[in-house]
Amino acid sequence: MLAIFLLLLLPTAANDDGISAEAKRYWPQWRGPLSTGVAPYADPPVEWSESKNIRWKISMPGNGHSTPIVWGDRVFITTAVPYGDVLEPRYSDALGSHDNLPVTHHHKFVVLALSRHNGKILWQRVVHKELPREGGHYTASFASNSPVTDGEHLFVFFGSHGLYCLDLDGAVQWEKDLGQMQTKHGHGEGSSPVLYDDTLIINWDHEGQSFVVAFDKNTGKQLWKVEREEVTSWATPIVGEHKGAPQVIISGTSRVRGYDLATGNVIWECGGLSANIVASPVAADGIVYVGSSYEKRVLLAIRLDGAQGDITGSDQVVWTRKRGTPYVPSPLLYGEWLYFLRHYQGILSRVRAKTGQERDGPFRLGGIGNVYASPVGAADRLYITDRSGTTLVVSHEQNPRVLAQNQLDDYFSASVAIAGCELFLRGEKYLYCIAEE
Repeated sequence: MLAIFLLLLLPTAANDDGISAEAKRYWPQWRGPLSTGVAPYADPPVEWSESKNIRWKISMPGNGHSTPIVWGDRVFITTAVPYGDVLEPRYSDALGSHDNLPVTHHHKFVVLALSRHNGKILWQRVVHKELPREGGHYTASFASNSPVTDGEHLFVFFGSHGLYCLDLDGAVQWEKDLGQMQTKHGHGEGSSPVLYDDTLIINWDHEGQSFVVAFDKNTGKQLWKVEREEVTSWATPIVGEHKGAPQVIISGTSRVRGYDLATGNVIWECGGLSANIVASPVAADGIVYVGSSYEKRVLLAIRLDGAQGDITGSDQVVWTRKRGTPYVPSPLLYGEWLYFLRHYQGILSRVRAKTGQERDGPFRLGGIGNVYASPVGAADRLYITDRSGTTLVVSHEQNPRVLAQNQLDDYFSASVAIAGCELFLRGEKYLYCIAEE
């Protein structure tokens, strides 16, 4: 509790990057306060196990891969809970793909608030009930979109099952039905909402008419909606500022594009990525980093200054990489270094963000593999969690080294959240709060 109290003494004014110091204390969205995977004020444990440094561990109802978010003394999380009689299996596409799960239950779509101190459920709200029309990949869930908060509102997105704005006591303020997604091969949904000042952004890439839409966070009023010539993707947008003007940056199979936050107009676009976009962009110091790895591998660094129109193959693309690029886990932008995993394997690459130069590596990370969670960073350390419950802690220094290998008895697809001295891991069965005993 002392660490939480000390954080409350930090200043709350906005910094040059437009992010308040208050937001930087917490983990208000999927990739953290900076949208880079870094918790700038945090110092979580290096070592833990089922019998060491577990402040609390609670059983989670239902299933979900959304990342918990943290604000103040509360943790917020979403889940989808099956209920009722088992129905006849319905396959989500005509092929009946073997790695899709058929829908056999109605589901409750649930938002929970927990005490950060002891894990007690403070409230839970069922915002929707429905029989999902699509199934999903066997590794997917019906609650894979992570929530976002500004400290006053809580925005939760269940894709085809609705967008909801709640206050921090769980009362629904407004809601939107955006339609039904038709995802590629019925593999499920996953893009999370992004918030910038008073604007909430939702990307809706699927096999039907794709679009990006902006809402006023206070009222739910639609500010603009722009159609996208894209197929299914799972990447979450980011918002980056260039010369004081915010841009919504979205990766896609056809193009990565920068949109004017105020109007939705496309400012620039760049081709070159693969199909099946999952990894989200990261950005800092006027450069955006986007990558993919499916039928081809590519990682692009794009300079925002001067980006206008179609910049494919132009000097706006500062550097390009065509090996060892990210697929499911998003890159981690930590100081001058850009870290990323090869596909979703336990092979870590590190390049200088501004030049793309790989000083050493790649590093084969023994003991982990099949990584879906995106790596995160804090206190000059990287945390990389695989599906089997293993988390490697790696030093963020000139010569990276493994500091610890930690094991929990659960399976993990959700990315880690970090705030203060605590680390939050959401498994398929439990939610863990890791903190020094």
